[in-house]
Amino acid sequence: MKAYFLSDLHLGAPYFEDSRERELRVVRFLDSIAHDADVIYLLGDILDYWYEYRYVVPRGFVRFFGKLAELTDSGVRVVWFIGNHDIWIYDYLPSELGVEVVDGVLVEKIDGRKFLMTHGDGIGRLVPSFRILRKLFRSRICQKAYSMIHPRWTVPFAYNWSRHSRLAANGLPTPKEADRMMNNILDFSNDYLRQHPDTNYFIYGHLHLLRDIRLAPQARMIVLGEWLSSFSYAVWDGNELSLLFFSEEKI
Repeated sequence: MKAYFLSDLHLGAPYFEDSRERELRVVRFLDSIAHDADVIYLLGDILDYWYEYRYVVPRGFVRFFGKLAELTDSGVRVVWFIGNHDIWIYDYLPSELGVEVVDGVLVEKIDGRKFLMTHGDGIGRLVPSFRILRKLFRSRICQKAYSMIHPRWTVPFAYNWSRHSRLAANGLPTPKEADRMMNNILDFSNDYLRQHPDTNYFIYGHLHLLRDIRLAPQARMIVLGEWLSSFSYAVWDGNELSLLFFSEEKI
């Protein structure tokens, strides 16, 4: 079975150059794996912002959405994990694109190996301020109130919020933030592994860092990086999990 894993595309982010070109690059990547992919896992923050109203959807992402629909129509399974940027996915993407949406942690067996996958923003010990914001953003009451505000106000507000949190260092966390987040998912992974020693792979997004850490002889922790500058992904070929970079020179 051939499985692909990628995260943190942040498509639509207006504060990075060539947003349209990054979308086209993702589409070309999906084209390049369409012939052998059995399943594609999108581990969160695929869109920099998404709010799904009842009767309308935000503009943009037509080429990317079209490619996902083409893949699922051809029988490729696509699993989309909700991140901390694309929180407000409801029924439009599953019904129109045929993707499976996961909010939280997914544990699956692939070719006899046990994979734990999640975006990574909601696990372990969270900073109090982030925990409060996360709870606020996921509140049904707050979501309902937010939906009553015209998109001409909510969309610029959301992108400015994202700009403030991600523009520094080309979207990478500060060294202090990186250490804190890395320690958080390491602690979570090791705790889970002690209770479930048959787990082979822990796969995360969110950190915008690329890491491959061996937790035990049979267990590895993978942080997938991002598609703002590094264009990294992981692939399971039926026997081994590898971290790679998308290079169009090989197409």
